[in-house]
Amino acid sequence: MYLNIDAGTMNPIEHGEVFVTHDGLETDQDLGHYERFLDETLLRENYLTSGQVYKLVLDKERALFYDGACVQPYHHIPPEIIKRFFEAGKKHNADIVIIELGGTVGEYEGLLFFEASRRLRLKYPKDVCFVHVGYLPAPPSIGELKSKPIQQSISQLHSLGIQPDFVVCRAEKDVDLKRKEKIALSSGVPLENIISNPDVKNIYEIPLLFHKQKLDKKIAKQLGLKKKTLASQILKNWKNVVTKKAKKEVEIGIVGKYQKTGDYLLSDSYVCVVESLKHAGFKLGLKPNIKWIDSSSLEKMDKEEFARSLSSLDGMIVPQGWGSRGVEGKIKAASFARENKLPYLGLCFGMQMAVIEFARNVLNFKDANSEEVNPNTPYPVIHIMPNQKKYLAEKQYGGTIRLGAWPCLINSRTKLEQSYQKYGSDRKSPWFYPNPLQKKLSMISNNRLLIYERHRHRYEFNLNYRKKFEKAGLVVSGISPDGKLVEAIEIKNHPFFVGVQFHPEYLSRPLYPHPLFVSFLEAASKKED
Repeated sequence: MYLNIDAGTMNPIEHGEVFVTHDGLETDQDLGHYERFLDETLLRENYLTSGQVYKLVLDKERALFYDGACVQPYHHIPPEIIKRFFEAGKKHNADIVIIELGGTVGEYEGLLFFEASRRLRLKYPKDVCFVHVGYLPAPPSIGELKSKPIQQSISQLHSLGIQPDFVVCRAEKDVDLKRKEKIALSSGVPLENIISNPDVKNIYEIPLLFHKQKLDKKIAKQLGLKKKTLASQILKNWKNVVTKKAKKEVEIGIVGKYQKTGDYLLSDSYVCVVESLKHAGFKLGLKPNIKWIDSSSLEKMDKEEFARSLSSLDGMIVPQGWGSRGVEGKIKAASFARENKLPYLGLCFGMQMAVIEFARNVLNFKDANSEEVNPNTPYPVIHIMPNQKKYLAEKQYGGTIRLGAWPCLINSRTKLEQSYQKYGSDRKSPWFYPNPLQKKLSMISNNRLLIYERHRHRYEFNLNYRKKFEKAGLVVSGISPDGKLVEAIEIKNHPFFVGVQFHPEYLSRPLYPHPLFVSFLEAASKKED
């Protein structure tokens, strides 16, 4: 509902982690959840904001598309929204388009989206199904679920001209028959279409919970869709994965700087990383226990306190980041992992921090840094990509960085190659799907494995230092096909120390856990105390 064109310029502390589509659009993290649950590679057509719609309408007005008419929100915005709904369906040749109306019923900024949905139902009454999700609180002092809030939200929907076909009841516990009857009576929704959605230990159990209540069959019947035999096999595979019992727990530290806000920790700032660890845990029968470590806090610790804070870890992940805050803490963490043989996975910024640490403490480039942190560093081992300088000079920040899926050639006899060969060789895996906006590469030099991973960055490994790094034991394990960009690094004689310039967490799914997270978690499970 917001006016941002995309989610790329929003602070993750305020809005959660940014997700990137295969064709390079920065979106809400919600789209990442849809990819994980649907096992579909979604594209820019699958993401819509008020800002995009208004910009399209205003651009049309400037081009006299409306023939001099008075352009008004009520008349011109809803048709553009509806058009985008259809474009998403056509792009994927879909039987069903799932549309999430973000925000809360009654918020004025969402009214035109609700109006578009109302008009869609009027035009296609048999092809539109409304599912309303509402919350039933359980005040501790009362001890029962209260249905009044969801009754009120349904009433507000009615005032907008929308009658829900199904009501999904979010609650801390299972919604009982009495509460369902109250909601059905007040809303006019059939009792059998009131669906319970209680808290579960594992979010991936939710499709199985809905299936048990026959929600999928009921929606299919409502839309006149024929049953497809494929669904039962998918659900069987899904159940086998998400209900697998963990045999062992592993302690994983995530060294970030966006998770802390006041007295609270927001895992949503790194939600794709968290979910990727869960997927790897399903695969291996492991339970990753996450320890959140604030990189800025590490900078203030003395040597003993620092060692104590990391000594319990079985593995460490340093995820994405921007700017100079907390950088030294991340570099110290990478040093600890390298020196203590602690399994390490560096994601984008995390790879860059590992490169800086290696430059300072192995190559003895004491003032080595990234140009993003220190533009005047004498050893810019991480430097800005040449085409990015102009964007920064002109303050063109939104949508200008290196985005989307890009090809990477994996070098032989590396941890990177072992990971993809052992846990990611299925050609149906999303990392073998090329960016639809780029030419598909048909040649693979020297029989090396070619993958397509998603990116979101402006700075890169400085190739001028490559020979010095490799001579000292750092391995370039992945590189762009033209040889100009380092995509992955690792360190010899270490159980698992891998850094990647791309974001494997964007592609991990329950049925296709990302091989790097699986290999990392496997190494962490073997760490000796």
